[in-house]
Amino acid sequence: MNNIEDYIRHNRGYFDEAEPSEGHFERFRSKLEARFTVKRKINIGPYLLKAAVVTLLVTLSSLWTWDNFIRPENRRMSLSEVSPQYREVEQYYVQQVSMIENEIFQIDFGTNEDQRNMLVEEMKTMDASFKELQKELKANPNDERVINAMIDHYQTKLEVMSYILSQLKQMKSDNQQQTNQSDEKVSI
Repeated sequence: MNNIEDYIRHNRGYFDEAEPSEGHFERFRSKLEARFTVKRKINIGPYLLKAAVVTLLVTLSSLWTWDNFIRPENRRMSLSEVSPQYREVEQYYVQQVSMIENEIFQIDFGTNEDQRNMLVEEMKTMDASFKELQKELKANPNDERVINAMIDHYQTKLEVMSYILSQLKQMKSDNQQQTNQSDEKVSI
């Protein structure tokens, strides 16, 4: 570095008098602009890939944690998970119960909505006891007593709902007969 300082000191007069060559400032400006306006092309592909992998891993680990640690006591097991034969039995009863349920709720209760609400509450109670059986089945999947209790529950629910449906139909037909008889008396 001393050599440069010595050179500048010895040639000071030359530096003060001499002018840069023609076009020097334009070349200098273009070099500065070129140096500071160069846009680097950044390849974001690897960064996006890393972000996607991290997101996927976090999501999968969260789902696994939820499924295995947070929610296990709330999980229930159905008969279809025990064996294919029980799956057929369960499908039959679920289908029959759904059909009768639809028929019951298509019946017009008229002004007596309390009966409908009471029926809905009773069905919720039956479903709650069945959910307990499902939890018990999860705890003891090969216990025949629990499996038989679930099948008995389906049978009982089907019988009760069939009885309720027949009673509702009977009440509806009795009401129609009374209405028809009172219409005949009025018309005579």
